[in-house]
Amino acid sequence: MIIDCAHYQDGLRQEEGPASVQDAAARSREGGFVWLGLFEPDAKEFDEVQAAFGLHELAVEDAQSEHLRPKTELYGEDVRLVVLITARYDDQAEEVDFGKISIFLAPTFVIAVRQGVASELRGARQRLEQRPDLLKMGSAAVLWAILDQVVDAYTPVVAGLDTDVDQIEATVFSGTVASTQRIYKLRREATDFYRAVHPLLGVVTTIQRVTAGKEFKELRPYLRDVHDNLLLVDEEVAAQRDLLRTVLEANMAVMSTEQTRVSIQQNATIEQLTILATVFLPLTFVTGFFGQNFRWLVADISTPLAFVVYGIGGLVVPLGLLWLWLRRRRARPIPPPAAPAAALDADT
Repeated sequence: MIIDCAHYQDGLRQEEGPASVQDAAARSREGGFVWLGLFEPDAKEFDEVQAAFGLHELAVEDAQSEHLRPKTELYGEDVRLVVLITARYDDQAEEVDFGKISIFLAPTFVIAVRQGVASELRGARQRLEQRPDLLKMGSAAVLWAILDQVVDAYTPVVAGLDTDVDQIEATVFSGTVASTQRIYKLRREATDFYRAVHPLLGVVTTIQRVTAGKEFKELRPYLRDVHDNLLLVDEEVAAQRDLLRTVLEANMAVMSTEQTRVSIQQNATIEQLTILATVFLPLTFVTGFFGQNFRWLVADISTPLAFVVYGIGGLVVPLGLLWLWLRRRRARPIPPPAAPAAALDADT
């Protein structure tokens, strides 16, 4: 879809409303340049633009591709393709939305092809139209305006990621286990954002080198400002990735500590149940033995004294023997582990 198409000359827009692609292309040959904005154009619109401005087929193919990193390439003598990855932070979903802007740059035209919701450029056009001194420098000023808006939009993304990282860091280093899935998701978001930011440094450096001529003298400070802001964002994102790796390792350590604590509790419970079962084992045997209807038992255990001697005594004796065995076992020292063979060889 064509968003806007305007012809600029001597720093001013030559018509109020959007011009057709054919009219704008024809006017650009008479002087000035054309700024054409497209949003997710279909094949028919791309064919129309390609025919009107004579774009290289490989450049058009790159502009239609969805999986590209920031880059800049020269097609022909004066048509340069600049690919930018845009980003916007979604507070509700706690994730980064990415988009793409493909810019066809020539002395007589600028064609900006936007893809994704995070690639709005209306503010860049309005701000540049209020600066005729910059518009007089031609299409390079449009490229600066787009770069500046894209890089400025990175700052809220860095702030949003910082907030999420701080929350996870506070949770983990307080000794509480955080969601590993959330940490992995946040690290993936930071990695994707880093892939959008870091290659752009090389793109901006190339643009600075291309615009090193005297005719772009007034534009160079603005490009340096974009480069400085982008460098700061790149350092912040790299620090976030390193911090998330540390947080992930710390979270694994906290999980291991928690699992060890639960294991110790389970072992203590099993030990208590084992002692209880050990105590009742001889008691069950004795009571089961004396509960049989043998003639000897029925004939001899007929008085209270015999019941106490054989019945109660039969329970006390195994309990006493069990107590002595457990006490002797606890008092026995545990032998130290055997030294490894390699260590024994080293000592000798």
